[in-house]
Amino acid sequence: MEHNLAQTQNVTIAALAIFALIMVCIGVYAVIRTKTIDGFLLGNRNIGPWVSAFAYGTSYFSAVVFVGYAGQHGWNIGLGSIWIGIGNAVLGCLVAWWLLAKRTRTITHNLQTKTMPEFFEKRYSSTSMKIFAAIVIFVFLVPYSSAVYNGLGNMFKAIFPDVSVNTWMLVIAVLTGIYLVLGGYVATAYTDFVQGIIMIVGVFAMIIALVKTDAVGGFGHMIENLRAIPDNGDGITGAQLTSWYGGKSFQFLCYNIMLTSFGTWGLPQMVQKYYAIKDTKSIKQATIISTAFALIIGCGAYLNGSLSRLVLNNQMPESGVDNVIPQTLLTAFGNGNMVTTVILAMLLILLLSASMSTLSSIVLTSASAISVDLLPTVKKNMKEGNQVITTRVLCLVFVALSYVFATMKISIIVNLMSFSWGIVSGSFIGPYIWGIYSKKITKAGAWAGMLCGFLTIALTSVIIAVANGNIAAAAKLTPQMGVAAMAISLTVTPIVSAFTKKYDDAFVEKVFTVKEGL
Repeated sequence: MEHNLAQTQNVTIAALAIFALIMVCIGVYAVIRTKTIDGFLLGNRNIGPWVSAFAYGTSYFSAVVFVGYAGQHGWNIGLGSIWIGIGNAVLGCLVAWWLLAKRTRTITHNLQTKTMPEFFEKRYSSTSMKIFAAIVIFVFLVPYSSAVYNGLGNMFKAIFPDVSVNTWMLVIAVLTGIYLVLGGYVATAYTDFVQGIIMIVGVFAMIIALVKTDAVGGFGHMIENLRAIPDNGDGITGAQLTSWYGGKSFQFLCYNIMLTSFGTWGLPQMVQKYYAIKDTKSIKQATIISTAFALIIGCGAYLNGSLSRLVLNNQMPESGVDNVIPQTLLTAFGNGNMVTTVILAMLLILLLSASMSTLSSIVLTSASAISVDLLPTVKKNMKEGNQVITTRVLCLVFVALSYVFATMKISIIVNLMSFSWGIVSGSFIGPYIWGIYSKKITKAGAWAGMLCGFLTIALTSVIIAVANGNIAAAAKLTPQMGVAAMAISLTVTPIVSAFTKKYDDAFVEKVFTVKEGL
């Protein structure tokens, strides 16, 4: 057993060294394209379809999805959890790109905006709206970024039991900080492309090797073996695990599909990918590529989680559901065979890639919220060169903050992260989508949609937590609250706009007129 672990560690360290070298080289290469703030944040709006699509997909799926969501939902729901991956691909990628990308690119070009808060300012002539949006991003995305470390902690600990998890989290933070500070969005986008390829290869290798294990029995016996799993005391049987619609978890499954799919429509780190793509022709290609990527990664992750009970003999790991995927992979591939050892190392790099891509995207969005959206309101006429330097420094600061939050393991931070997706998207989705589609949306309508979306989840969480005496009760209802916040934001924005002062025709035409060359 010790020999097997040593072999796994050696192969993993070699793979990590190669991976780190590639990431740093891309960061150095990208320096020449990040002299301006537009270049640092958006790659001079000249990013091709493949790179844009992979940047979107890798920002979407972090190690939290593979280890947390896939582990928990695959274990509790079974094969029905794969619908989350399908929903993410169809609603979170295909429909999102189809409905939002072209209009977002056109209007952000018209208004010359680089961030979502800046879009709100110029679309609605409201500096205060920009400040509020920037604060929401800073407060809820920076702590959320620390969650990506947690998805890797158990996996690293399982392979390197003698090395502190904090040490590995520091390695992730330093590596991400280097290429992000050097090359900004260009470095992030191109590293995302490399990381995306690693994720695709890793998912295929994981599924094929996992299904071929004796415990699963191959594709021909997989469903039959799952159906035969008895109740181990948690109330879940083979009938639940093989239900195509999620069985008794159908309603919970629907809420999760809606939150994780429609949520991307209002998240600034996802929407920003539309700003940077080079032309409308590239949008069509990126739509297809990102959808295919999401299908492979999302369905692969949840299928892996669904097979975990077979591999682990229907026994939950002692450390809980967060350790389901690490223990599944170690049990299936930690047998000392060189082929499976290489696969295990590849899967660790897969999880690392998924985490770093999401971390860099969130940190870049958070840094720009301060350097582009908040500081210029205090320090007028800030020089572009100083803005680029400030953004680089802030990226480094935010990477460090995310690391500190992850190591502290403060319960309020953990709960804050669980609500961040719903709060951020719930606040922004109404003013953003109506803002690119309708000429009749007013400043009052946008404010109403933003505040109502925010307060829906914020106040509901507080009320539930107080009523039950703990935050955990509210955390369980995060999907429902997030979906409600998005629905309310989308509904309130046009209703209030119908009864409040409209913008003049000249302003509206400036926003919506398609300029030549776009």
